[in-house]
Amino acid sequence: MVPMGAYGTWPSPIDAALAASHDGRPDFAGVVGEEVWWTAPRPAEGGRRALMRRRAGGAEESVLPAPWNVRSRVIEYGGRPWAAAARSGDGPLVVFVHHSDQRLYVFEPDGGGEPRPLTPVSGVGGGLRWVDPVVLLDRGEVWCVLEEFTGDAPTDVRRVVAAVPLDGSAAEDRAVVRELTDDRHRFVTGPRLSPDGSRVAWIAWNHPRMPWDGTEAMVGEVSRTGPFTAVRCVAGGPDESVAQVDWAPDGSLLLVSDPGNWWELRRIRPDALTGAEPTATGLCEGRNEEFGGPLWKIGLQWFQPLDSGLIAVIHGKGSTALGILDPETGELVDAAGPWTEWAPTLAAHGTRVVGVAASPRTGYEVVELDTRTGRTRVIGAAHADAVDPAYYPEPQIRTFTGPDNREIHAHIYPPHNPDRVAPDDELPPFVVWAHGGPTGHAPPVLDLEIAYFTSRGIGVAEVNYGGSTGYGREYRDRLREQWGVVDVEDCAAVAEALASEGTADPDRLAIRGGSAGGWTTAASLTGTDVYACGTIIYPILDLMGWATDETHDFESQYLESLVGPLAEVPGRYRERSPIEHVDRISVPFLLLQGLDDPICPPVQSERFLAQMAGRGIPHAYIAFEGEGHGFRRAETMIRALEAELSLYAQTFGIRRTDVPPLELKK
Repeated sequence: MVPMGAYGTWPSPIDAALAASHDGRPDFAGVVGEEVWWTAPRPAEGGRRALMRRRAGGAEESVLPAPWNVRSRVIEYGGRPWAAAARSGDGPLVVFVHHSDQRLYVFEPDGGGEPRPLTPVSGVGGGLRWVDPVVLLDRGEVWCVLEEFTGDAPTDVRRVVAAVPLDGSAAEDRAVVRELTDDRHRFVTGPRLSPDGSRVAWIAWNHPRMPWDGTEAMVGEVSRTGPFTAVRCVAGGPDESVAQVDWAPDGSLLLVSDPGNWWELRRIRPDALTGAEPTATGLCEGRNEEFGGPLWKIGLQWFQPLDSGLIAVIHGKGSTALGILDPETGELVDAAGPWTEWAPTLAAHGTRVVGVAASPRTGYEVVELDTRTGRTRVIGAAHADAVDPAYYPEPQIRTFTGPDNREIHAHIYPPHNPDRVAPDDELPPFVVWAHGGPTGHAPPVLDLEIAYFTSRGIGVAEVNYGGSTGYGREYRDRLREQWGVVDVEDCAAVAEALASEGTADPDRLAIRGGSAGGWTTAASLTGTDVYACGTIIYPILDLMGWATDETHDFESQYLESLVGPLAEVPGRYRERSPIEHVDRISVPFLLLQGLDDPICPPVQSERFLAQMAGRGIPHAYIAFEGEGHGFRRAETMIRALEAELSLYAQTFGIRRTDVPPLELKK
């Protein structure tokens, strides 16, 4: 007989160290000759990103030893940080961004040497940064995005597409870098070269738009020595978001954009590109699902053209699949396998398609599809069960009803442990998880941080509140000028529905989130009485400060759409800010903050705590040296997770001796 135990008291083999060791995912996959390469998280190595390769024989190894950290900081969220070219007889040549100095380096991993810098260090502001490179051996250059700070303020910055010589001549001289575009646009993605090398395409946009609001697909002609010529916009605009561009083998321009409610795959034929008004035709219209997503990083890929003329696509509503699309017939065939979520990174070589995918039973792993046979297999970062998978939670995909009868999408993870059952007369505590972004999405995949709680008898509800992606533009536009309202209401509606239906204990509800999710958590504690406590992680707390000079350039005007134009509705900024309403907080909370966070800086957390002083509300503040926006170090994640569990245990009256007690001050 399975022993009985109160919810929250259950023993679990999934400890904080195990959850931390599995944090992060492989990303930015690519094919180099016959090899597959990708970046991978290393929480135990200071949180660096390693560049990995799978040899043709199947061996998996690191391209660069520690402390090399392959990660860009362009727009702070970064993007594709590496590119490589196969060379006959000489082995591959790889160009990558090293996180600590943000310089581009070139390296011959089979040559026995050391990485050599290609770009200089700049002492101005945030310096020189690079992302989304393309190696062009015939030109002796790497083309990529250059982000250049022109002053000390985070918004003193310009971005262009640039060419960097592979001979290292630019390592000491910024003037050697050849700019290929002007800086008429505040933001650009990396260039995509047409099959014949005569044309190039990229995406651009300006403040105050975010890339999911409206972007432009730009096309230019390639010059041997000068910048791109005959540059013009061929698709997109203020109200159409182009998320990706690339070229088909026949010279057609392929793009993902949303002139309607959904990001769809579209095509501009070669002859139309020369016309006065190029027309993009849909290749998958009427499916009512997404073929793209929010461009939070530079170089994300939801589709990949194949040599055969077919197109590998990531698509879905709520969750995603990998499919092969015939652009002439519209036939779409999905790859077989257990994976329910594909990351926006695809690569192809011949008939092989490589991506990164996960499921509710497996973490993210590198997967290969052979389009000739339809066979899929894991070829890298293979998931391995560190504990019996019987301890994993199973998501319930649900739709709730919120205010104004609107739909709210959520994944519900009830408490689950094969070694314990709860008393029949007890309801479990539940924690509502608010994802970041807020223009983002929580996928229904295995997350050991969720399992950390559910295996101990604490349920988790991941809410894809209004504003989330994956459900069409109309759904994500619900948050326009409603941030701090719709997200708070939707999370509360899910929590209250779980309580009213007898799934959760109404007296033991909590909320947590990081970044924009931290904002929603804090706004929920000041704006509702639904929750008994909350965990606020590297949050936005003061809209007025964040709208002026307390964040980075990429999101510096995000609030113009999320809250409203500051010049027109300044009172709204004050009214919605949690820092203005600390007197409404009546429950315990935990505040976690990285001290090197340029996006949600610690100064906001510090002001918030100063306002709370002397109010008698139990709370704790833990700040982490060396951590930025998003915790990456194993020791940080362990302490944060154990502190969060201790908060819930103390608030919910649960006795646990397996985590250090969190000291709550008043």
